[in-house]
Amino acid sequence: MNLPIPKPGLVIRYSFLWSSEEAKGATEGAKDRPCAIVVAVRRDPDGEIDTIVAPITHRPPEDAAASIEIPAATCKNLGVDAARHWLRLDELNRFAWPGFDLRPIPATPGRYDYGMLPPGLFQQLRNGILARQKARTGRVISRAEK
Repeated sequence: MNLPIPKPGLVIRYSFLWSSEEAKGATEGAKDRPCAIVVAVRRDPDGEIDTIVAPITHRPPEDAAASIEIPAATCKNLGVDAARHWLRLDELNRFAWPGFDLRPIPATPGRYDYGMLPPGLFQQLRNGILARQKARTGRVISRAEK
């Protein structure tokens, strides 16, 4: 297994667990999807890497302030389908890298990442998440024990 080095802005394939799924008792995401790494921090020199990801979805947001639409050119560069995509700001998963939910990209066995978000888009994502967390309108689901 040739895993990428986790770093903010890297888009990985991950079994994301939504809060609505967790509320129904699920411990696994119903669907593997692209997710952007928001945080990747090693807690000690030999320790695990604490990782937080934001999901990418086709579903248009009910609350426009809770998502950022990904430009079509970025989707093309990442190699995701041509449909519209949104980065969610209000739902995050936290896990120890690489965890059990990292998945290979279906069309490219052995590869787990799509590439990097452009710096400006990552900064929008980061700022949006920080604003949501400050307003206490964002959720972080810990996958460490799931």
